[in-house]
Amino acid sequence: MPVSPLAGRRIHITGSVPEPLEHASTQEVDSAREFIKLLVKELVKMGANFVIPIDAEKTRSVDGRPICFDWLVWNEVINQIHRRPEGVPGPCIIAVKHHKNEDQIPDEQISSWDDYCGTSHVKIESAAHWNMASKRMEIQARSGDILITIGGSEGVLFLSNLYHDAGKPVIPMNYKIGKDTTGSRKIFEFALASVNSERLFKTTDGRGSHDWINRLSFPARKTIEERVSLVTELLENLTPPSAFFVCLMNTDHEDQLSVSNFYETVVKHVMETEFGYKMVIVDGSQGYEMAYVNQEVFTRLHRSRVVIADLTASRPNCFLELGYALGRGLPTMITARAGTELPFDIHSVSTHQWQHDISIEEARRLFRNHWESIRTRPPLVSAEPLIP
Repeated sequence: MPVSPLAGRRIHITGSVPEPLEHASTQEVDSAREFIKLLVKELVKMGANFVIPIDAEKTRSVDGRPICFDWLVWNEVINQIHRRPEGVPGPCIIAVKHHKNEDQIPDEQISSWDDYCGTSHVKIESAAHWNMASKRMEIQARSGDILITIGGSEGVLFLSNLYHDAGKPVIPMNYKIGKDTTGSRKIFEFALASVNSERLFKTTDGRGSHDWINRLSFPARKTIEERVSLVTELLENLTPPSAFFVCLMNTDHEDQLSVSNFYETVVKHVMETEFGYKMVIVDGSQGYEMAYVNQEVFTRLHRSRVVIADLTASRPNCFLELGYALGRGLPTMITARAGTELPFDIHSVSTHQWQHDISIEEARRLFRNHWESIRTRPPLVSAEPLIP
C-alpha cells in the first residue's frame, strides 16, 4: 500500500462556535462536528499527526454544544489510533497546554488523557507560565504543518497569520459558523478572489489554489462523506514544505559545475525523496512570483521551513542569505566543498564539507548524517521573553 504524502505531517484543526444561534445554528454546528470527526478518522488512517490544544471544554448555553473542537479531535484520534499505519513517524499528537490546564481537563476526558499523555503517542508542549492565548497559539503554529479552520473569530485570524508567515498552508472551511466578517468565514471570503487564494496554499496537481477554493464552497447537497473526500484529496496534493538552497550562481565560476552537481545528485535527492521537502532554488530557470529577483529570493527564503546554505566560493550573496536564515531562526545547514576557505565567524558553526570525488551513495550518506545531527540545533539567539 503506497504511503500517503500526509504520513507524519501535523494537522491542526482550529475554530470555535459563537453563542448566538443566529450566527451558528445547532444543525450547522452538528454538521461541522460530524465533518471533523470523519475527517480525523480518515487522516489517522493516512498516517497524519495532530496538534491539539488542551484546555477546558466550555459549552453553549443555548444548546449545550461545545464551543471548541479540540476534545472532539482528541477523542477521534484516540478512538482510531489502532488504524494508524505502522512505521509512521510520530508522535501522533502534539498536545499544547498551559501549566494550569491540567486541572481544567473535563472529567469525561481525564481517563483517556491519563492513559495516553505519558506514552510515545503524545508529546506535550507547554506554554510555561504564559496564561495568554497568543503564546499558546505561537507554540501551536510552530508545531503544526497544516492549519484547517472552521468558524472562530479573531483567534483564528491570528493563528492563520502565524501559519502563513511560516510558509505553512491554511485551509479555510466555509461552514456557516460565526459572522462572515471574522474567523474562517472571513478567510474563505478573502480566498474567493483569485489574487488571494494562492497566498493560502499551493498544490502539485496542476489545479490552481483558486480552483480548489471554489471546490471547497460546499453546496448544501454535498454529503459529509463527499466533503471529507474532497478535503483529504486537497491535503494530499498540497505542495510539501520547502527547503531553500543558497549557493553559487555564477555559471562562469570554476566551482559552479561541482556545486550544481552536488545539489542535483545529493541535496535534492535526500531532501525530497527521503525527507519529503520540496527544494527551492532561485536561479532564473523558474517563473518568478515577485517583481524583482531579490524580492523573490527573500520572500521564498522567509517562508521556507529549512535552509541549506552552500558557501563554496564564498560569494557575498550567500552570506547575506545565510545571515537572514540564521536571524529568522530557521533550521539551517551550512555546506561547502572540501577545501573552501571559510571566514572565522563560520568556523564555530558546524559545516558539512562535501567531496566531489566520492560515490553518490557515500556523498548522500554523509550529507544525510550531517543533516540528522544538526536539524534540531537551537537558534543562535534565544527568543526567550524578558519575564517568563
